[in-house]
Amino acid sequence: MSLLNSQSSSTNTAPTWKIELLYDGECPLCLREVNFLQKRDAGRGLVNFVDIADNDYNPEVHGNVDFETAMGRIHAVLADGTVVKNVEVFRRVYEVLGLGWVYSVTKLPIVGAIADFLYGIWADWRLALTGRPKLQDIIAQRQQQLCDTEGRCRID
Repeated sequence: MSLLNSQSSSTNTAPTWKIELLYDGECPLCLREVNFLQKRDAGRGLVNFVDIADNDYNPEVHGNVDFETAMGRIHAVLADGTVVKNVEVFRRVYEVLGLGWVYSVTKLPIVGAIADFLYGIWADWRLALTGRPKLQDIIAQRQQQLCDTEGRCRID
């Protein structure tokens, strides 16, 4: 009974982080950015870094952002459960880490729209630019791997 109570109380407590960054741990450029951000976080726990490529990734615990969606565009989950994507993710993470000035210009409507457009181009090409298979192939490989190793024959 005490185990049940401790589990339910832990699910009801607010997270200690301000933003949860969902990133592709198999992307070398993504890892470079995450390593930079982790150094800026300096163990404060302001940002919760979640590797969507990890076999244990569970969308239900991370804003219901499924693997395929997260692989297509960068996403983050705010402490209140709100999901943000695209350049807004970088803007929010950098603000939390005290570097908001880096992306502050993207708050201007026209600049923000251009930044989102350019990010969309980058997101569409990042797999090819980093020498990785197409998204459909990555999803098929992940599904096969999870089916073979965990009996989860459908990825969420």
